Amino acid sequence: MFGWGKKEKKEVAKEKLKEEKVMGEKPIITTKMELEKKILNVLKSIFDPEIPVNIFDLGLIYEVNVAEDYQVEIVMTLTAPNCPVAESMPNEVHEKVKAIEGVKDVHIEMTFEPPWDKDMMSEEAQLDLGFL
Repeated sequence: MFGWGKKEKKEVAKEKLKEEKVMGEKPIITTKMELEKKILNVLKSIFDPEIPVNIFDLGLIYEVNVAEDYQVEIVMTLTAPNCPVAESMPNEVHEKVKAIEGVKDVHIEMTFEPPWDKDMMSEEAQLDLGFL
């Protein structure tokens, strides 16, 4: 055995100590992925008042982008441009996402391209509404 590629015991011990030190320091939000998960959970708690399905499973959320500085951009649509909740729904999304601990700011971009259709719904939503 030549020991190529093997680390010295001291090196391994130092790396392990570093990992333990980093794992011991737990910030409020540890990663962007955790924040994204919290955002998705909040989006799944917002329901279209006309359809008994949350806006995420309904397919109204096209993108959720979290920047390194925890600023959030959400690209969303509505079921129709003249939807009765055209003003209130984006405001509700903005307020609820902004209230998540760790989110610095939220920008909501409304789009109707591509236009929403029932195929954008999750399978679960389609089952709930009797489309499958």
